[in-house]
Amino acid sequence: MQIAPIKELSPYIKHYLFLESEGTQSKKLRLFSDGNTGMVLTFRGNFISDTHNINTLKYPNSFFYGQISTFRDLYLAGKTSIIIVVFQPYGFNHLLGISANEIREGIITTGDIFGSKDSLLYEKLSRPSCLETKTQILNTFFIEQATKKTLSSQNIIHPTLNYILKNKGAITVDHLAKYTGYSERHIERIFNECIGLNPKKFGNIVKLHFFLNLLKYKSPQSNITDLCYEAGYADQSHLIKEFKKHIGITPTQYLNTTTRLAINFMEIKSNEMPMSDLYNL
Repeated sequence: MQIAPIKELSPYIKHYLFLESEGTQSKKLRLFSDGNTGMVLTFRGNFISDTHNINTLKYPNSFFYGQISTFRDLYLAGKTSIIIVVFQPYGFNHLLGISANEIREGIITTGDIFGSKDSLLYEKLSRPSCLETKTQILNTFFIEQATKKTLSSQNIIHPTLNYILKNKGAITVDHLAKYTGYSERHIERIFNECIGLNPKKFGNIVKLHFFLNLLKYKSPQSNITDLCYEAGYADQSHLIKEFKKHIGITPTQYLNTTTRLAINFMEIKSNEMPMSDLYNL
């Protein structure tokens, strides 16, 4: 289940995602970029990077993940209980005062950021309680952690992001320079610091997710080709190329062979691996 944070946190946190499973089957989950970073807390089960590789990585119980340039597969086994905090594109930077570059293409344990407060948060959230209580715990924690200083980049990044969203991601750095009055180099630096991506890559992700929303709400009369042009792609082959680059499958496979836990987080169906009962609370 997706639950919005309190109003004071909405500029920084997009939503909290609560996932539960009582099943015993292994689950193959795929995460791809939506332009946001996040924080994952696992209370039952373990995230691992592979089920066959001797060098398999076991993820910490609590970690931040940064911007990723391509999709990433994760595996879960057994009963699971997970909370994901999804930040706004600049939320990690503006809320905590830490450059998004520090976690680009990687993860960092929450203890490295929060210190001893991290174990206290994890212990509170691990207690049996309703979603409302868990949400209150998260809201209180992040309000206390929020940086008190105003970042100078806020005056640039907020209107620039709105401009990119308004134009469905179809922008160039030159467009942004003319719109903001700042140099291309300065805009690139601000984006990398605040979001962890340069403007072009972020625009490509916005464009892809605009298409995904069209796909989600498409009428029986519309087809992928129509949606492709509406999203601003030159043709269907260009769309499929970008789709496979970021997600690893085609739009048709995304619709028909996945169980979507969030628009950019899904369980992959396979002949070898029966579908589990992972679900949103």
